[in-house]
Amino acid sequence: MNLILMSKKNPLSPAALYRRRIAWTQRARRLTQLAFASFILYTSLAHHLATTDGTTASIDALCPFGGLETAWRYLSSGGQYVPKTHASNLILFTGLLMGTLIAGGAFCGWVCPFGAVQDLLTGIHKRLHLPEIRVPQRLDRVLRYGRYVMLGLILYQTIVSVKLWFTTIDPYRTLFGLDWLFEFQPAVAWAAYLSVIITLVSSLFVERAWCRYACPLGGALSLVGKFSLLRIRRSEASCKGCAVCSRPCPVKLPVDTAKVISSDCIGCLQCVDTCPRPGALEVKLAPVWLVPVRKENSNVR
Repeated sequence: MNLILMSKKNPLSPAALYRRRIAWTQRARRLTQLAFASFILYTSLAHHLATTDGTTASIDALCPFGGLETAWRYLSSGGQYVPKTHASNLILFTGLLMGTLIAGGAFCGWVCPFGAVQDLLTGIHKRLHLPEIRVPQRLDRVLRYGRYVMLGLILYQTIVSVKLWFTTIDPYRTLFGLDWLFEFQPAVAWAAYLSVIITLVSSLFVERAWCRYACPLGGALSLVGKFSLLRIRRSEASCKGCAVCSRPCPVKLPVDTAKVISSDCIGCLQCVDTCPRPGALEVKLAPVWLVPVRKENSNVR
């Protein structure tokens, strides 16, 4: 009884409420990441352990990027698919496309299993107090174009060869496909193993290195995300310029100086959670392409 009275007399301080909000948002994100990564691993295990071919789906059939890879083949051939892709790839990619138009790159921060692995590596890096490699801002801007180079190269090679060209070196496919566990073949798959090792080691020292500089799906979502309805916006009137919001950003965006956060944002909401100023950073239904229209209408009035 005394405890109840004390809790009523001494409610949680704003700082305590603030910390609780951060904890719950990021806890929900981690649980979501864990759920999707576990599902993909379970699917991969079931596929390898199946005694009859074709009874279980491979992770190739559950990859939305496969939908983009097979789209040209499907449209140009009247409904045929690139081998190892299926209708499920197109359905997943279409759903992801619609989701990106609504919530930007939230798939990368909340759903993608390979993104979850990179976040895990960042956690290990912090626990072990390893040195962090900070990429200079100018170099960072240049390296981000690597995603678009990868995207263009993969789509071109897939169209020309009519096969999943990238699957032989895809670090996500290599890690979660579990071929290395059931059929370890270094003489044949050395390029795939080297790719995943380089990606994981680099992500241990450069936060979300693959997402920032090489992920072709991330590049595609960044382009589509420029038209998303929900965007994180910074209020210059409320912001005090402390730069606290930029520090936890996994993809190292200049949150503290941007009016509208870049479409490279993965929607993790760490910047919003850590901002100490109410209203300074908010997720708003305010697409960038609508701003000029609003300004024009306000001028007419």
